[in-house]
Amino acid sequence: MTRLLPPEAVAEAAALLRAGALVAFPTETVYGLGGDARNGRAVAAIFAAKGRPHFNPLICHYPSAAAAFADVRADDRAQALAAAFWPGPLTLVLPRRPGCAIDLLAGAGLDTLAVRVPAHPLALALLRAAALPVAGPSANLSGQVSPTTPAHVLAGLGGRIAAVLDGGPCAVGVESTVLDLTGAGAVLLRPGGVPAEAIEALIGKVGRPVPLAAAEAVRSLRSPGMLLSHYAPSLPVRLNATAVAADEALLAFGPPLPGAAVTWNLSETGDLAEAAARLFAGLRWLDTEGTARGCPRIAAMRVPEQGLGAAINDRLARAAAPRG
Repeated sequence: MTRLLPPEAVAEAAALLRAGALVAFPTETVYGLGGDARNGRAVAAIFAAKGRPHFNPLICHYPSAAAAFADVRADDRAQALAAAFWPGPLTLVLPRRPGCAIDLLAGAGLDTLAVRVPAHPLALALLRAAALPVAGPSANLSGQVSPTTPAHVLAGLGGRIAAVLDGGPCAVGVESTVLDLTGAGAVLLRPGGVPAEAIEALIGKVGRPVPLAAAEAVRSLRSPGMLLSHYAPSLPVRLNATAVAADEALLAFGPPLPGAAVTWNLSETGDLAEAAARLFAGLRWLDTEGTARGCPRIAAMRVPEQGLGAAINDRLARAAAPRG
């Protein structure tokens, strides 16, 4: 059962987040579905609750620019934009700092993160009380209209999450603007609450996103919503392995196949939430260890096509796609 918490229950909502539970919370744009961004199981639970078919990067929410920039590298443009528009409906995509504690699943395995500081006073109070970065996509089932009231959240996610922190209706009602600052030129990836003209008045001309087909070809846009640019290991991936060679690295699910040079098990017990939480770390580890052991490829065992398994298989299919 999903609880509707009154605004004064911030401490209780924060305790739920610290315990790994999911809490929907109000922002100035729409309600977000919050989970501890450092906790892979909590992040996997976000995807499961939304029924999200892909591991899209999630936006991480912070109580201040200083807190956000402790996890990402902020250049002069980011500093200027944060000073002008944070707290507010602007998300910046920036490179992860070395040693960043944000779980890889929250960033879809990429070396970048999408970060923002929301302007809603209740959201800021929750983030300060929780004292952790909160991954927070819109609090709705995947593909449905974004929620701007607690009733909207409960209609879609009731029974799927621990609680909704009631902050009344959202003021803006459209998602945050997403700006990619990972390259020499800033790129607007999603229009939203901060107009492009206001951004350009501060940092100069902003480019528009590469069409999705072109993005697949150049694999250069790495941000929320750009599904075809997710991290792929340098070793080729062989799907649905039922046997493994002695020189192959194995991505296992359940009881592992015998004989692999190195093995990373997504979940020995066949737990799809655990598998999702361990997917990107496993691909990176096998890439490094497999290369060190002279493995020509990664063999991936079959994952059931149900629940989070569909998202895991989607990501593995992209990792296994022919290289251009």
